[in-house]
Amino acid sequence: MKGTRNYVNLNVDLRESSRRSGDRELEHIVFVLMAMSLMLAGLIFAAGVPTAVTYIPHDKVTATMAKGGPIIEDKGGLRVLAQRRGTGEVEVHKKTNHVFIIVEGEATFITGGTLVDSKETAPNEIRAKSSQGGQTHHLTKGDVITIPANTPHWFKEIPTQTIAYYAVNIEN
Repeated sequence: MKGTRNYVNLNVDLRESSRRSGDRELEHIVFVLMAMSLMLAGLIFAAGVPTAVTYIPHDKVTATMAKGGPIIEDKGGLRVLAQRRGTGEVEVHKKTNHVFIIVEGEATFITGGTLVDSKETAPNEIRAKSSQGGQTHHLTKGDVITIPANTPHWFKEIPTQTIAYYAVNIEN
């Protein structure tokens, strides 16, 4: 029939459905799971969120970049470091995520792979002399690379002898 529309009534009386056997328990479980999910999401998003406005003038950033060290250490789990160094050991941080922003120099950077001769140097921190396999990245000025927690990573070669970068560390 032309012009005829069929409608389905989707109105549900929740009071009536909650009277059914087992529905009340199911509603309680769903409510608890939703509440727990919201709390967990809040904790995850709050882990690396700055707790205050922080301003660092360029002269302090420049001085810190020359020697290396922290620029920002926030109680919310956010750290911004200025690094300038040669090659080193393979690092694995079980609870630290990195964002490296390269500002000077170049390097062959390896992520992933299998650790060779590893040892735990501190809680949640592992070091190794080298790694086998992994992905090779050629980092130069202006590059940005992210390293998730628990990912082996190291500067394998630094042809320019030093590399300067900002390391944004976000703790889990």
